[in-house]
Amino acid sequence: MRVGITGHANLVAECRDDVRSALGGVLAAELAERGGSLVGVTCLAPGADQLFAEAVLDLGGAVEVVLPAGDYRTKLAPDDVLRYDDLLRRASVVSVLPFEMSGRRAYAAASERVLASVELLLAVWDGRPPDGRGGTADVVDHARATGVEVRVVWPETARRA
Repeated sequence: MRVGITGHANLVAECRDDVRSALGGVLAAELAERGGSLVGVTCLAPGADQLFAEAVLDLGGAVEVVLPAGDYRTKLAPDDVLRYDDLLRRASVVSVLPFEMSGRRAYAAASERVLASVELLLAVWDGRPPDGRGGTADVVDHARATGVEVRVVWPETARRA
């Protein structure tokens, strides 16, 4: 079972454990229903992407990473780099798109790559409309338009900063 993630990077710290737990619950239920092995595909952005990668690894799954651009790590806040480096080291596959600079175009391309390789997309999404190309709502819209199954994961405690 190949599952991708899209979601908000700016989740407040107080809700992250609940979001990770909710992601793990959905993944475990899908795995029980569909069977097979679990592969999570992510860009490893802070917030939802990293919580997803941890949940996949907790369930014994493999993580594949699609990095939007060569400078992606340099765009992370200092507090996010340690977690990012650890998850990147634990990934089974890492690919870097041919963009030198991170930005909306690179993020959208990375999301398209993720969607092209999965059968299910989990969306840690508050339901707000798109605010530009490559954002969470845009990825959800694109997934639905291309026939990728979407499950929204937004626990009651979830909030954005």
